[in-house]
Amino acid sequence: MQTRVLTGITTTGTPHLGNYVGAIRPAVAASKRADVDAFYFMADYHALIKSDNPARIERSRLEIAATWLASGLDPERVTFYRQSDIPEIPELTWFLTCVTAKGLLNRAHAYKAAVDKNTEAGEDADAGVTAGLYMYPVLMAADILAFNANKVPVGRDQIQHIEMARDIAQRFNHIYGGDFFVLPEVVIEEQVATLPGLDGRKMSKSYDNTIPLFEGGSRQLRETIMRIVTDSRLPGEPKDPESSALFTIFRGFASEAETAAFRKALEDGIGWGEAKQVLYERIEADVAPMRERYDELMAKPQVIEQILQDGAHKARATAAPLVARLRDAIGLRSGKSEKTVQVIGAESFGPVPEKVEKRGKLPRLASFRDSDGSFRFRLFSAEGEELLLSRAYADPKSAGIMQKRLKTLGSAAAVCQLQQRSLTLEIEGEHVGDTPEYSDESARDQGLLRLREALDQLAAQE
Repeated sequence: MQTRVLTGITTTGTPHLGNYVGAIRPAVAASKRADVDAFYFMADYHALIKSDNPARIERSRLEIAATWLASGLDPERVTFYRQSDIPEIPELTWFLTCVTAKGLLNRAHAYKAAVDKNTEAGEDADAGVTAGLYMYPVLMAADILAFNANKVPVGRDQIQHIEMARDIAQRFNHIYGGDFFVLPEVVIEEQVATLPGLDGRKMSKSYDNTIPLFEGGSRQLRETIMRIVTDSRLPGEPKDPESSALFTIFRGFASEAETAAFRKALEDGIGWGEAKQVLYERIEADVAPMRERYDELMAKPQVIEQILQDGAHKARATAAPLVARLRDAIGLRSGKSEKTVQVIGAESFGPVPEKVEKRGKLPRLASFRDSDGSFRFRLFSAEGEELLLSRAYADPKSAGIMQKRLKTLGSAAAVCQLQQRSLTLEIEGEHVGDTPEYSDESARDQGLLRLREALDQLAAQE
C-alpha cells in the first residue's frame, strides 16, 4: 500500500546548495520508493504573500521547476504541478475558511511574530499585516487536504501549520458528518543535513550567505566557495574539522571515505585556499551533470510548461472528485442532482418539491465484440448516456472480470486521469477504459462527476 507524501516549494528565490542537500535531494530519493505516492508542487500562491515582485516570482517558478527536474525528479513517477494550476485549491481554501476559528489563526506563529514586532515598535498591532499572511495556514491546509496527503515533510518551524491543518480537517469532518479528510501527519527529517553558509550561520537567503546550486555556472560556484569565512590558521597549522564550515559542507556531498580523507587533510594542516579548492571540485563533480540538464530545461521553457500542465491534470484527477463531494456535502450541489436536500426554514422560500423516484432506471454495462475480434463493454448512465468505453480484451472472461470489479468497487477505487477533453479510468493501476471526448474542460469535469456517480450506483446494487 502506498503512502501519499506531499511537499511544497515556495517560488520566491533561486535554489542554493542548502536547498538541494536539505530538501531537494532527500525528496527526490523518497519519490523513487515503491511505497510512496509523491506529490510535489510549486507554492506560487504562497509566494504572493512573501513577494510583490511579479518578475521574481515568474522567474523563480521556472528556476525551481528546472532545478527539481534536473536533480532527478521523474514526472512520470510523481505528481509535479503548480499550485496556481489547480482551481480546486482556492475553492477548498474558502470552504475551510468558513469552518476555521479566528482564535486558531490568532495563534499562528508568523502572525503572532508580526504582532509582537509591531507592539515592540509602538505601532498598531496589525500594521503591515495582510489578510494573506493571516490566512496562510488555511491555504496550506487546503494544499494538503485537497489531496488527502498522509504525510507532509516539513522543517520544525512548520510543525504548527500541519497541526492546524489537522484541526481544520477534524472540524470540517465533524460539522458535515463525514470522513472527508485524512488527518495528515508531520514528518521531521532529523537526519537531513543543514549546511552552513559563507559566514558559518545556516545557509539562507535571509542571511544573504548562500552558495548557488546552478546560477552562474561553475565559475560562480567556485568564486562563492572561495569567499567562505575561515579562521586565521596558516598552512601547516592543524585545523579543527568540527568547527569548519568547509568540512560540514564537504560532508554533505562526500562518501564516508572521502570525508575521512578530508578530515585528515585539515588536521594535517592543509591551507584554507587548497581546502576550498578540494571542496569546490567535490561539489562540482555532483552538480555539473545536473547543471547541464538544468541549462537545457531553462533554454526550453515550453518543455517545463508541458510537464507542469501534465502534472496539473494528474493532480486535478484527485482533487476535483473530492471538491465535488464537498460541494455536495455543504449544500452547493448542482440543481440537476437527484439527491434529496433537507432545507432549513424552507417555509421562507416556498414549498420544496418532493423527490421523484426513477425506479428501474440505473446505470448498466453492455458487452460487445469488436470488429477485430476483441471484447469490450460500455458503461451507460441511467439516462442512457455513454460514460465509458472499455479497452479491448482478448477474451470475454477477462472483460467479464473487469465488469464485476466495476460493479463492486465503486468510485472510491477508481482513479480518473484528466486528459484535455476526456478521462481515462484506472483501477489499482490497470487501465480500464476511456470516456467520450467532451466539448470542453467544463463538460469533461461534469462527465467525471456522472461517471463516479454511476460507479457508486453500480456498487450499491451489489
